[in-house]
Amino acid sequence: MKYKVTLNGKTYEVEVEHGKAVLLDEYEALAPAQAVPAPVAAPAAVPAAAPAPAAPVNLAAGETVSSPMPGNIIRIDVKQGDSVKAGQILVILEAMKMENEIVAPKDGTVAQVVTSKGSVVDTGAPLVVIA
Repeated sequence: MKYKVTLNGKTYEVEVEHGKAVLLDEYEALAPAQAVPAPVAAPAAVPAAAPAPAAPVNLAAGETVSSPMPGNIIRIDVKQGDSVKAGQILVILEAMKMENEIVAPKDGTVAQVVTSKGSVVDTGAPLVVIA
């Protein structure tokens, strides 16, 4: 892999292979060029449409178990109506190539499973509601 790194006004071109780095080139960094106004005759670019925000989820009453980090849901071990004990695995969340067990914070009944297998979730996303 080749990388260009700018540090203290100097640009270094480095190649990294099998844990060894080799300096290929070193030169002074150039200041970014001033923006040149576009010609009047140029067609204006059409901005891309922003993705629609996700629809809000109506959560059942109870304690919501949220995702502690962004990741992919690879397994759901409970369904609505299941009884769970504190510490029981509810969901397996893959984040940074690690499988993380999301467990029940208390004894109760699963009031709602908010996520689904294969979903990509952000930090704080609701996963399961326990009543």
